[in-house]
This record gives sequence, structure tokens and C-alpha cells, in this order.
Amino acid sequence: MNILLVGSGGREHALAWKIAQSPLVKRLVIAPGNPGMEKLGELRAIKATDADQLAALAREIRADLVVVGPESALEKGLADRLAAAGIPCFGPTAKAAQLETSKAFSKAFMERHEIPTAGFGVYERLHEARQALTVFKPPYVIKADGLAAGKGVAISPTKREAEREIEWMLGGRFGQAGARVVIEEFMDGEEGSLFALSDGRNYVLLGGAQDHKRAYDGDLGPNTGGMGSYSPAPVFTPELVEAAEREVVKPVIDGMAAEGMPYRGVLYAGLMATTDGPKVVEFNARFGDPECQVLMMRLGGDIVPMLLACARGDLSRATLPEFLSDTVICVVMAAQGYPDSPVEGSIIRGAEQDFGPNVQVFHAGTRRQEDGQLVAAGGRVLNVCARGKDIAEARERAYAAIKKIDWPGGFYRTDIAWRALDRE
Repeated sequence: MNILLVGSGGREHALAWKIAQSPLVKRLVIAPGNPGMEKLGELRAIKATDADQLAALAREIRADLVVVGPESALEKGLADRLAAAGIPCFGPTAKAAQLETSKAFSKAFMERHEIPTAGFGVYERLHEARQALTVFKPPYVIKADGLAAGKGVAISPTKREAEREIEWMLGGRFGQAGARVVIEEFMDGEEGSLFALSDGRNYVLLGGAQDHKRAYDGDLGPNTGGMGSYSPAPVFTPELVEAAEREVVKPVIDGMAAEGMPYRGVLYAGLMATTDGPKVVEFNARFGDPECQVLMMRLGGDIVPMLLACARGDLSRATLPEFLSDTVICVVMAAQGYPDSPVEGSIIRGAEQDFGPNVQVFHAGTRRQEDGQLVAAGGRVLNVCARGKDIAEARERAYAAIKKIDWPGGFYRTDIAWRALDRE
């Protein structure tokens, strides 16, 4: 098979690493890719948001399958263009991807299909949003409607802080993504991410993970795209998974099909485990980042048949690869100043050494200089992932690997997976 993988982050590096292991792959092309993927496939310098050029590339290489990593490519309608060209795509259409790309759409969809989530309101005008705060109780959950790279969510403890967040969002902090804001009821509980693969009609659960959104230890500091993750996540008890499948996953897949937007690809359900059962925090229309990294390292066997089955609409005949019993942890190394003003260009040494069979370092935001040196080129830069027989062993291996990486320009959290460790 000829496969085109779209994206350039840690999620896509992990997907490339797993896809490249498949005996079915003859040619793997990655656009635009990053230095960590150089040995896994051919890199093409086409942005993930350039749907026309990516569709042309898929035709050029006679792709048997296109795997879309980032949500930005889905929003631009890449899956729609590929469908028009008759090329199987793992990833939903732009309409179906609205589950992620528009929180207002997502909340209204859940309301129509009686999917449990927090109470909410959608506002475009500042005075209406301010007035709505009198209806909600603190802490206030304020979200930008559109895509904001995982940073468009604020939990404000006071009304004054909530008003300030609303002013920033509606005032252009996130551009067009903040043209509308969603105000939600605060949900108390523990959050986790459940994943399912779907071909538009059928689905299979892929497992769960838990990530850490705050920048600093102790879940302090600004919200980020994710500073680390681990799988399996103890929050996903068999009872919670059963309820989530019945009340969330199945109604989503059935509801999207009924509304003429069959959902093909991976459905990421961000869930809050409340005393009333699972409730949806958000949906993503792609693998989470950095959750994808731990899922790919836990997944045994060949993932390509599953991706192709989703893209072709025949998942019911596919065999799901089994998950290994190991625990996997991912620790994100980010550039100083992330998430607000990450410093780029600092030299990274030691990230490409052989760390042994239980450790993988996925590149999330790197570039290679003309002299061959690796440098930081983004906010989240490296994903250090390790497996172990339990969370303690996986953590020990991940942090031991980090100590071998010489990068003064980076920082990381030292308490990834603390919830799971506390339960052991």
C-alpha cells in the first residue's frame, strides 16, 4: 500500500512509527512531517491546512489510504476533497468534524441526542455573555467556539475573571475561533479520554488515556495542549466504559449518520467521571495529542487494516489489534515560555540516541539546521514515552530518559500520572 500521513507533530510521529511497522506498507509519505520522521518515510513540505495540494499529492503517489492527523486539515475539508477523488481517508468530513471545530455545534448536537454534558449557553455579544454569568455559578467555564490549539478554555473562579476571559476571547485573542464563546456549568469529577474508531455506521472502542492540561506541577499554571499522558487510565472502570459506550459513543455515531454526516475516523470523547455517570467535556475529531503517543505504544499488531477499514466503511469485518498489558507514560518537554510565548531555536542534544526497546522519543516541534543540529521549533517540542509493567516502572524509565537529553531551553512536569500512582 501507498499511504499518505498528514501532519507534523508528536501525534503524527507516533502514527508514522506505528504505520511504518506494518508489512502492508510499500510507501509512506508524510506531509509535512518533522525531523523525527525522516527515517520512517518520505517528507513533503506541504502544510496540513493546504487541502488542495495534499489532495494533489495523494493522487500523485496513488495513495491507497490517507491518514489525517491534525484537526486543522479536517476543518479545511481534506477528507471531502479525497472523497471526491475516490481516495480512502481516515478522518471525518468538514461537517462531521464540527464535533470538534465548533463547540456550539457540538453542544447543540449533544442536546438534540440527549448525550450527557454540562449545561451551556452560546454568545456572540459581550453584554449578553456578561449577563449570562449571573445564571451560572462559579467556577465559570469559558470556551472559544472554534479551534484554538487546545488553549481556548478557561476556568475562572470569580465573575470578574470570567468577564475578563470573555472580553479577551470576543476581543480577538483567538481570532475567528473566539468570535463566539460557550459558557458552561462547571463539572466536578475526574477527566479522561476515551477513543473509538468508526466507519460511519459501525464502531469499536480503542481504549482510554488521561492527560495533564496545566503547564506546571500540581496542575497549576496556564492551560496547554497537554503536558503528558498515560494509558491505561484507572478512571476508566469497566462500569464507566460501559456507560460511556451506551450513553455517548453509540448515540454520537448513530446521530451523525442520521443527520447525514456519517463519522469516519477516530472519535475522541473527553469525559468527566461525575457522581451521575460520564458526561462529555468535549469531542475531538482526531487522536488526542499526547494521548495518541501512549495508545500507539500500547497497541499490539498491525494498525493499518483498522485505519483502512474505517476509511472504506467496512469496519465490521476488521479485527482489532489487542492492547499490550503494559502501562505507557508520555512526558512532554516544552520550550521555555510555553504556552504563551515559547522560545524557539534552542539546540537539543541527545534526543535521537537509542534509549532501548521500552522508550520512544517522538518529535512534536523540532527542525533541523543546515549543520544537522536539532533545534526547538514550537511550544511542545519532544514527547518522551516509556512502557513498563506498571505506572511506577513506566514513569521511572521516562524520567530516566529525560535526564539523558541535553536541552536547557526546555521544561517538563515531574508529576505526570500522579493520579494513577496514588491509586497503586
